[in-house]
Amino acid sequence: MSSKNLPRQPSVQARVSGWARVRYCSRDMASFRRALAVLLLATGCLPSPYDRAAKKDTIDGYRAFLREYPTHADTDAAEARLEELEFEEAKRLHTVIAYKRFLEAYPDASQARTAKTLLEGLRFNGAKETDSVAGWRQFLQEHPEGVQREEAKRLLAEAEARELATTEDPRKLAEYLRASPDDPRRQDVEARLDDQSFAQAKASGATKLFAYLKEHPAGAHREEARVLLLQLEVEGLLVSGLVDEAEARAKAHPLGPKLTAFPERLARARAERAALARPEPAAQAAHVGHYLRGVEDLNRALVAPDALDRWQAAEELGQHVSVRVLDPLLESLRAARNPLIRQHALESLRTVLAALPKPVAEYEVSSRLDSLRERANSAEMYLTVAVLLDLSGQLAQASTEYQRAAESGVPDPVILRRWVQIREERRQHFSAAVAARQLALWSLEVAQEEPVTPEGRVPLASARQLCAAAVNANFAVAAIARARGASTEFPEDLAEFERKAMDAKRLADARLADAELLLREQTPGVKTCADRGVRDRLENGVKERTAALDSVATKLPEVGRLLLEVARARDPSPQVRAAASARLTALKPVP
Repeated sequence: MSSKNLPRQPSVQARVSGWARVRYCSRDMASFRRALAVLLLATGCLPSPYDRAAKKDTIDGYRAFLREYPTHADTDAAEARLEELEFEEAKRLHTVIAYKRFLEAYPDASQARTAKTLLEGLRFNGAKETDSVAGWRQFLQEHPEGVQREEAKRLLAEAEARELATTEDPRKLAEYLRASPDDPRRQDVEARLDDQSFAQAKASGATKLFAYLKEHPAGAHREEARVLLLQLEVEGLLVSGLVDEAEARAKAHPLGPKLTAFPERLARARAERAALARPEPAAQAAHVGHYLRGVEDLNRALVAPDALDRWQAAEELGQHVSVRVLDPLLESLRAARNPLIRQHALESLRTVLAALPKPVAEYEVSSRLDSLRERANSAEMYLTVAVLLDLSGQLAQASTEYQRAAESGVPDPVILRRWVQIREERRQHFSAAVAARQLALWSLEVAQEEPVTPEGRVPLASARQLCAAAVNANFAVAAIARARGASTEFPEDLAEFERKAMDAKRLADARLADAELLLREQTPGVKTCADRGVRDRLENGVKERTAALDSVATKLPEVGRLLLEVARARDPSPQVRAAASARLTALKPVP
């Protein structure tokens, strides 16, 4: 084919001009469409957004319209129709929640009154179905001006009458009296409340008995409550071996003659005292008192010049299972400056209260708590209250008092050690480590500040305070190590805690060694922080008592069983109590 016959190609200028015409026509088409839409809207040929929503006539449709066109001319109409549809939906569901939601969204709607009436009806039917005092009170609280309030009040009165006639719960009776102070049945209800409160207190123990006396100043059972409390007081004296004091207390008290079981209990206590006083080595070796200094000697040691003598006395005093050691130990816990005295006093209190009969221990704690709470106004007093609550099993309340004590003064190592123990028991390992870190910081501060003079003189109190710092630093190191072994939380923090505790331990140990070297130079033969004289004697006493109990029934058949019973009931050592129990089980029953 020749070039003459080939199709003719447009020039570049022609192509550019063509594309320009296409773009121009496209722009014209877009403008045309917009103009057409405006024209159709103006002539009513294209539905408006409101018309589209109205055609659907649904809750979702009107909500979408109002969301997308908040300033549209038909907004009011859309809102009015949406309100109608929402009310219809609430009526269809016919539930408390549906009507509540409608009223919250449309509190001023024309249908609000109807919705409230329907809601009231639902709640009235629900209260009628349960027909309880709580249900009717809630209904009247929610609809105080409701159309059915009078009927609800009548049904409430009937429910209260039924509950009052059958309930044995003092709390419900007390709640009724508070809610209906002018009820004509008040006197009868008060009498029943008094009876039931006393019955609960009598079955529970000293704490509830003290509460009964406090809460019922005109109660009909006050004298009975006082007799029961006197019985617990006298029993505490008897189990402590204070037989003569118990007898004198019962004789001197106006209510003593009402202790009807006291003569038999006194006879038993005298027999126990006679058995413990037997001169035979087998009898003496089976009793804890054989291995201890007397209570009066230990009380004098609690005010000795040397803090080490005082904390050893506090440790040994806890081996006397007697109500007479509680106040000296509480005073040491409250007033001693050296933390080791207070720590040993706390541990001894725990030992004594655990070994006393539970009702007696509860009485001894409760009889002190009320007066302490009324006059507690310092960190030391808050700590005393916390310890009594703690040792009586009321740990939740004790934690609050421990916190008050901690916030009322400088950091207290006794509280910090207890926090470590509590958090470990709860398996809160990181929290336990935090408390141990605080304990280590306390030890570090003491180690840095206690004076040890280069001239070769050291105050005895400073050496004992450094002993406390070293003991607590070692405790903190061990606690943080346990936390690291048991917890995967915050390993970097735990490592830092451990480094800080090790620093405190090294410094406290070194300062203690320097102080005790100077102390031994100036006072040869002085006891050091590591002295275990008292502890070794107590531990050997446990071994010897355990061995003695194995043969006491054979060597002393006339009193052997009684000595085993005393050891099982009141020895401070769990090991000895278990050995006595095993020997009693092995003995033939009493004919």
